[in-house]
Amino acid sequence: MEFGIQFFPDVGPETKAADAYFRECLDLTGLCDALGYSHVRTVEHYFNAYGGYSPNPIVFLAAAAQRTARARLITGAVLPVFNNPLKLAGEIGMLDAISGGRLEVGFARAFLPHEFRRFRVNVNESRARFEEGVEQVRRLLEDENVSMAGRFHSFENVTSLPRPTQLPRPPFWVAALSTPDSFINAGRAAHSIMAIPMAGAKMAEMIGLYREAWRSAGHKGQGRVMLAFHMFTAPTRAEAVDIAREPLNRYLKSLVDAASDWTEGLSSADYPNYDKIIARLRQETFETQVEKRAAWVGSPADAIDAIADYNRQLGGFEIASMQVNFNTLTYDQAARSMRLFSEQVMPKFKKA
Repeated sequence: MEFGIQFFPDVGPETKAADAYFRECLDLTGLCDALGYSHVRTVEHYFNAYGGYSPNPIVFLAAAAQRTARARLITGAVLPVFNNPLKLAGEIGMLDAISGGRLEVGFARAFLPHEFRRFRVNVNESRARFEEGVEQVRRLLEDENVSMAGRFHSFENVTSLPRPTQLPRPPFWVAALSTPDSFINAGRAAHSIMAIPMAGAKMAEMIGLYREAWRSAGHKGQGRVMLAFHMFTAPTRAEAVDIAREPLNRYLKSLVDAASDWTEGLSSADYPNYDKIIARLRQETFETQVEKRAAWVGSPADAIDAIADYNRQLGGFEIASMQVNFNTLTYDQAARSMRLFSEQVMPKFKKA
């Protein structure tokens, strides 16, 4: 299993200034090569303490590329629904060049109603915009002199620059929460899948659908699965819990607050059961997240047990992407946790 780090800001100016937040994130990124973390990942969100400090993951990852020579750089994820594919393809090619071919591109449909409202995009167009956007970006990266007539974006005879450093293009990931079709479609298209256990999806079932769709489409292997977890380790369980409990609870609250429209009457065929998903998340706490192995918090021995148990439940997954400085955790706290996890937990899961 590979272990990488992700940054999902859930703070605003009243909690931590943006320059301080990103200075800490980049300093933590600088630890990756020495400690053996395989990737750095960040999100695209807007306007809200939940994710709003990261409206463009490519900007952050360009800076991160200068702090690590080996870690892969992963968008987790860019949102075609709010981006012109011509601009997005160009930015991807640029970051792939800056990083020396270390970029991997995760795409997501977006799920926060307030973002759709402020961009004046219909939430019921989410799936169609996603599918069209991913395909147009793929063509622009793989081919030259591309012409495409879409429902939302059209262009003629375009060669996107810079051309990708990785050929034919950087690997693609698709973010999925709990909709079976999202997992199945990613497998059919030979895209890797990134998912989040915290939402309470039947993850073993969803991953099974993904791997079966991958095999049924005739692709070699079984695909790649990346799952996101909160992670904080300390020498003792008591110390880890004391430090991480309230920051994780505040993270959960910020998520539910940002997505509250789903529990206040909004519905969309593109997002079946999201009212129920957010209602379930409203009941989540630090304790329930740790219990269901969606958060790895405790001593190194606790983390080893949680990872091994969850891996058995799922029948195996390839990559863990861990939030290491969630909410108000400080740089020093996150750095100590990363070092301890690297020294005492990661060696237990290295390939023989």
